[in-house]
Amino acid sequence: MDRQSRYKDFSGFLAGHFPFKVQKLSVNAGFSCPNRDGTKGYGGCTYCNNQTFNPAYCRTEKTIAVQLEEGKQFFSRKYPQMKYLAYFQAYTNTYAGLDSLVRMYEEALGVPDVVGLVIGTRPDCMPDALLDYLEELNNRTFLLVEYGIESTDDGTLRRINRGHTFACTEDAVRRTSARGIRTGGHVIVGLPGEEGRDKIIRQAEILSGLPLVTLKLHQLQLIKGTRMGEEYLRCPGDFHLFTAEEYVDLVIDYIEHLRPDLVLERFISQSPKELLIAPDWGMKNYEFTNLLHKRMEERDAWQGKYFKT
Repeated sequence: MDRQSRYKDFSGFLAGHFPFKVQKLSVNAGFSCPNRDGTKGYGGCTYCNNQTFNPAYCRTEKTIAVQLEEGKQFFSRKYPQMKYLAYFQAYTNTYAGLDSLVRMYEEALGVPDVVGLVIGTRPDCMPDALLDYLEELNNRTFLLVEYGIESTDDGTLRRINRGHTFACTEDAVRRTSARGIRTGGHVIVGLPGEEGRDKIIRQAEILSGLPLVTLKLHQLQLIKGTRMGEEYLRCPGDFHLFTAEEYVDLVIDYIEHLRPDLVLERFISQSPKELLIAPDWGMKNYEFTNLLHKRMEERDAWQGKYFKT
């Protein structure tokens, strides 16, 4: 079995939709979050610091079109034929009035060489009126709606001040998928209270029962300026942080229990070193992916090996 066939990867997924190279470009459209402005809560999720994933060109004083054009310049020198997906990433990118959202999404699609949208949001911020528009949009361009699931356990969701239940997530995913819209999810592996292998594997089984097309997972990272980071500095014994070696085997166990057709976009995240408290693996995404492939070959592992319908 070759490397590519051991799990469904995101590059292969994109290659099945586009006859050219496609790159996601992050956009910061200046959204807030109902878990920060008092609608659901204050302070946000305890692990959250959006500085950890905003590229330098993503500044809210710049228009969406300008952010995308500057992002394009970075890649176009090396890949002049590259096309792009506008990735609405920072905070909750459906948390505004419908007219404002339509204006932002259409502005992004009006940028030359932008061939689709990826919209990151919370499951409690997807009204039916917006789904009506997204269903129409999906009929004329590539669209992926990505929900921050983070955990399937309600106790963990309360512990991290998420502000919604897993039932809310399940409802949003099913309503979105029912419109024919590609639906993705994001989870954090090793949140406080669910560090054990059995709980984590159970999560893979639960997510496999949802109509998700794509899934991102990454290790818990403790970040400066977050409540969880402060909790760790006060009581580090309350947290179990995986080593890279532990985590790669756990990810393989997770993959083996996933539905075989789920597209896996990523397995780790890299926060800026100046913001990261722990764990500091000193490992880039491609290095982890190479280690993952090597371990999967050693274990003769593949996606869905232990999946049960």
